[in-house]
Amino acid sequence: MTLYLFYFLSFVAIFSALLVVFSKNPVYSVLYLIITFFAIAGHYVLLNAQFLAAVHVIVYAGAIMVLFLYVIMLLNLNQESEPHKSNLIKIAAVVCGGLLMTVLIGTLRGASQVVHQPGKDIGLVKNLGKILFTEFLFPFEVSSILLLAAMVGVVMIGKGEDNSVNR
Repeated sequence: MTLYLFYFLSFVAIFSALLVVFSKNPVYSVLYLIITFFAIAGHYVLLNAQFLAAVHVIVYAGAIMVLFLYVIMLLNLNQESEPHKSNLIKIAAVVCGGLLMTVLIGTLRGASQVVHQPGKDIGLVKNLGKILFTEFLFPFEVSSILLLAAMVGVVMIGKGEDNSVNR
C-alpha cells in the first residue's frame, strides 16, 4: 500500500512541478508549487517524519507561498509591460542551466546509495520534544529569550515616536 502511495505522490509532485515550470500564468505556477509542496509533505509522512511534514506545510505551503502570491499580485505582471529578452540572454540561461545539471548529476553519481531502515519511532514529535527539553533545554530557552527580545524591538521600532500629544 505504501509503495502505491509513494508512486502516486511522486507522480503528483513531478507533474505539478512540471506545471510550475511550463505554466504561463505566474499565479497558477504558485498554486501548482503549493500542490508540489503538499506531495513532498506526503513523502515525509511516508518516511515517518510527521513533524517535518507539518513544518514543511506550515512554513513553505503556508507562509512562503502566501508571500509569493502577494508579490506576484503586487507586481501585476503583464505580457505587454514585460521587456522581451534577447536571444543571447536565452542561450546563456540554457548553457548555465545545462552546466548546473551536469554538476548535480556528477555530484549525485558520486554519492553512495545507503539504504537505512529507521525504527518506527524515529521522526516523531514525542522523541523530538524529549530530546529538546532534556539535552537541549538551555539553548532552547536562550533562543526563546532572543525571539522575545526581537519581538519587543520590532514593537518599539514600529511604534516610533508619538507626535500627536495633546498640548
